[in-house]
Amino acid sequence: MTSLHTIATRITAAGETIKGAHFFACAVPFDMNEPTAAKAIVTAVRSEQRDAVHHGWAWRSGPIAADFGWSDDGEPVGAAGAPILRRIDAAGLLNVIVVVSRDGGAQRLSAGDLTRGYGEAARLVLAAARVIPFVPMSAVELRFEYSHFGPVQGVLAAFRAEHVAADYGAGVRMVVRVDAAQMDAMTAALRDATAGAVSIAAGSPSR
Repeated sequence: MTSLHTIATRITAAGETIKGAHFFACAVPFDMNEPTAAKAIVTAVRSEQRDAVHHGWAWRSGPIAADFGWSDDGEPVGAAGAPILRRIDAAGLLNVIVVVSRDGGAQRLSAGDLTRGYGEAARLVLAAARVIPFVPMSAVELRFEYSHFGPVQGVLAAFRAEHVAADYGAGVRMVVRVDAAQMDAMTAALRDATAGAVSIAAGSPSR
């Protein structure tokens, strides 16, 4: 199986200056289980780069529920978002968004200038990023009585499940994430450990 990768943390880099226009790139890893994450990142970059006149962006998620998105943000169609997405794909990265901001510059830029500026800024920021292995994770919601708390915790620890949220009311409601490849084995172990008393509802894949 081909290794999967993403970036470790948010990173920024200055791109080229073309005809007086400056390009500035920001790359951010995001959780594919959060549908508004990419939008929030673009909004944050817009706020940071107030002098920019355009903010082209692109993202790629996967491999479970694989998807992508991009925007030219008012630039000629295909001159901003598409070259950014090509750079993400060329780097073989998943669950990453790249936003490239540019100011007006002193001269009118051609579509070729824009494609080069956005694509090169994306290349530079991704080249500077620390690349790490990407492990697809799946979320699952568990509901069980307090009498099964110990056995459930034992199984979750054995599979190194990450705790996302918990609610302790009349019973226990818990949301955890685990390596997607281990999901079936973990759910089987939970049912065995509780004699089928645990309620398991699979959530959306995530990182």
